[in-house]
Amino acid sequence: MNTINRYICIHGHFYQPPRENPWLEEIEVEESAFPFHDWNERVTAECYAPNAASRILGSDRRIIDIVNNYSNISFNFGPTLLSWLETHNPEVYSEILRADKDSLIKFSGHGSAIAQIYNHLIMPLACSRDKRTEIIWGIKDFVYRFGRIPEGMWLSETAVDIETLEMLAEHGIRFTILAPHQAKRIRGIGQQDWTYVTKETLHIGMPYLCILPSGKKIAIFFYNAVIGAEAAFGHLLDNGETFAKRMIDSFPQNTNDPYLLSIATDGETYGHHHRFADMALAYALHDIESKKSAQITVYGEYLEKYPPIHEVAIAENTSWSCIHGVKRWEDDCGCRAMYACLISDTSVCYLLSSGSTSQHNIKPWNQKWRKPLRGAIQWLSTELARIYEHEMEGLFHEPWTIRDAYGELIINRSYDAIIAFFSNHAKRTPNPQEITRCLKLLEMQKNSLFMQTSCGWFFDDLAGIETIQILMYACRAIQISRDITGVDLEPDFLDLLSKATSNLSTLGNGKDIYEKYVQTSIFDINRVAFQFAITSLIEGIPDTTQVSMYDIYCKTFEQAETGTIKLAVGHAQFRSKSTLKESRLMFAALHMGGHNFMGGIRPFSHEKEYEEIKEDIWIFYRKSDLPGMILQIDRHFDVHSYSLWHLFRDGKRKVLYNILDDVLLDIEYEYRQLYRRYSSLVTAMKELRISSPKALDFPVEYTLNRELITCIDAEMIDISKIAQILDDMNRSNFVPERKALSVHAGSAILRTLEKIAEDPTNLLLIIGVNRLFTLLAPLSLTLDLWACQNTYHRIGENICPLMKEQMNIGDENSKRWVMEYSTLGEYLGIRCSL
Repeated sequence: MNTINRYICIHGHFYQPPRENPWLEEIEVEESAFPFHDWNERVTAECYAPNAASRILGSDRRIIDIVNNYSNISFNFGPTLLSWLETHNPEVYSEILRADKDSLIKFSGHGSAIAQIYNHLIMPLACSRDKRTEIIWGIKDFVYRFGRIPEGMWLSETAVDIETLEMLAEHGIRFTILAPHQAKRIRGIGQQDWTYVTKETLHIGMPYLCILPSGKKIAIFFYNAVIGAEAAFGHLLDNGETFAKRMIDSFPQNTNDPYLLSIATDGETYGHHHRFADMALAYALHDIESKKSAQITVYGEYLEKYPPIHEVAIAENTSWSCIHGVKRWEDDCGCRAMYACLISDTSVCYLLSSGSTSQHNIKPWNQKWRKPLRGAIQWLSTELARIYEHEMEGLFHEPWTIRDAYGELIINRSYDAIIAFFSNHAKRTPNPQEITRCLKLLEMQKNSLFMQTSCGWFFDDLAGIETIQILMYACRAIQISRDITGVDLEPDFLDLLSKATSNLSTLGNGKDIYEKYVQTSIFDINRVAFQFAITSLIEGIPDTTQVSMYDIYCKTFEQAETGTIKLAVGHAQFRSKSTLKESRLMFAALHMGGHNFMGGIRPFSHEKEYEEIKEDIWIFYRKSDLPGMILQIDRHFDVHSYSLWHLFRDGKRKVLYNILDDVLLDIEYEYRQLYRRYSSLVTAMKELRISSPKALDFPVEYTLNRELITCIDAEMIDISKIAQILDDMNRSNFVPERKALSVHAGSAILRTLEKIAEDPTNLLLIIGVNRLFTLLAPLSLTLDLWACQNTYHRIGENICPLMKEQMNIGDENSKRWVMEYSTLGEYLGIRCSL
């Protein structure tokens, strides 16, 4: 086969289940993701960030190039994941967007990115109006982020039916991607007779045209499932050269017809599921392009070059991850995951492989819970739709069109955007109460869609964290519905949920799980206000930390401290960003020492009442009467009285770590005094080979380690002082805390490289960081140099050509710069391009 007609397109479906607490729209700490805050953070570090700056290694195992994989592959990102990245990792987010812009140049005006339906529900199991909203929101989100109309759209789990394809075509989507077993029959365009196909007999090297009942058309690409499975579940990505060869060898021989080898897997395959697989991907693409063994392309470009000449009829209600169609998301079909992460009574995550049940004396699990869960969610969706339609018709002509348009506000929740939304769509100018009511109904519908997210059914048990998450969205939708109509859907919903049973008898049924893990996650405005009060109390000033769902305006804040007792009283205005509902609340917060906190929240009515309540509490504070303060807070805030246990998970950590910081400062002070008095004695005993007591060893060793980290963290790193501390530790046979030192040293090196990036010709900075590497080399630290390598690579691209030119004309400073810069590259594991 002529290599000019060989094309390769690798597609990555990058997605994480939405994990935000629906009442906060923030992800709370997930202990199972340790040492990261949550799984989004962890997968970003392992996959999304590495693919934005992936290493290509030379024969000497040193980095010869750093590339953005996203610009060389086809990809889609889940809109909810991109929204999280935009806020929590803007650098990776911007690299993803930049990659799409770069790919437009590389692929003849066709970008690498394609869209995805909004929140990963299973389209064949959704009603028509939900399908439409999912597509419209997905397109709106794509246009906002990538600045162009999407050519293709990824269907979650590639789950497909004719109605979904009709809607994709209706909204201008030119193609989608399916698994080969999802093709039912094919024929040449214009021909009468169909040929039935299987995944083995389907020609997957070309696009097909699907002509829909309405007359609309959409192209379909079918990926190579065999190579995709080897990449996702085998060891194909252990070596980039092997990966490239496997793809090239799969092309048919003895033909000059154009052929597209398309591979589609979860994007997390490249780094999260398989460590360093991003590098295998980068090397494979580099190898193919450098050897010209095939052309790298994306679906849009190939479709323009080689339009379909065959027509396909799809197998409806099928998907890529269930051999039974879409049963995995509605029934006990036998398809299950390799593991399930469960919420347990001890908040421990159980990792149970499909072969581990016998090892733990656990009976084989079933997924009989899926059907009643699907039934409960569908019932609730129908009830919420009825309420929404009835409540919205007074202000809008087409309530479901308004829900479609609401995707704009999910992207931009500014006050001006909300007012413009109602100005553009409402029958008349609404008052503030009507605006809040309508926004609540739209939020109810958003949660109604989110509770259908596919991940809730995908894994092995009803108590999986993904299933808990969709039940939280259901709970939030029920809460809003109850608030607006006074009708409580929860009892009937729980009756339906009770028919679903966990595989772990201790967890009970769906109702038990809902009551134990979902209802306890609810945060109303009073708990938000208490969080604000406590964090303000420990910081001594009104807390300015951003809260995703609320704008907070502190009106009054008064604090006093006596010994271990702290008291704060004040009031603040809280405005929901999603509904514009405003609440003015008074708070009192009391810290009684240690981890003992209490306080209360109540509506603020007027200044006179506020002053009276404050004075009632303050009287007992002036007398140092702690029981009296507690009684007064209980009396005035009896309905909404809280303790530390009512804070958000992250709020609890913030408060406790603040307390711990004070404790550690006291301990470090005492250790430092012992160090000053006895360090010379301990050193002398060590040199005389006389055992020193552990009671003295520990504070001396601890203080030396703290001194070392303090020096490394300093803005101006004192190399001489670091050398002296290391010498002192060596003479006393003390070992540096390698784990902590590795983290701080990596940060110090990165800070220095960022300074070099600002002033690349500053030779002293380069010499300084090289001396630091020399000092640290004997310690065998495990340094995370990923960001340092990226910065070094950028510096080299910008300044190395200039330095090389000056070096060639005999400039001595440039020669020294090149020598030191090359040495720094050796420390970083990068081959200098000079």
